[in-house]
Amino acid sequence: MALFLCALRSLLGVFFALTGAAKLLQVSAPVSQQMKALFEQFAEVFPLKLFGYQPDPINYQRAVGWLELLAGLLLVGGPPVLRAISNLLLILLMMGAVFTLVVLQESLSTYIPAVVCLGLLVLLDTCHFLA
Repeated sequence: MALFLCALRSLLGVFFALTGAAKLLQVSAPVSQQMKALFEQFAEVFPLKLFGYQPDPINYQRAVGWLELLAGLLLVGGPPVLRAISNLLLILLMMGAVFTLVVLQESLSTYIPAVVCLGLLVLLDTCHFLA
């Protein structure tokens, strides 16, 4: 069981570190433009907009990218306390992603990556809690 949790934690950490890096680095012009357009949509439905706060799409993309990159790296190689904190932060981030996709009324196939990641993060957290 410990080997399974270690492998799952490592895979999730690497995945989030890579997706975070992709948000921070300008990989290619079409990809950058597409990501910019997505974060403009995401900023329009930001949950704190109800309270008068709407983030700048570029800063929003950078913040999400840094959070994914750092939390992913800590999930792979951080001490146990920081791994637990990074797992919790990634769970909250994925809950926000699912909320955003629901509000934007995206197709069901768009939800799959966020829901799978959320489920795996919750599974990891639950298994660590029970162990």
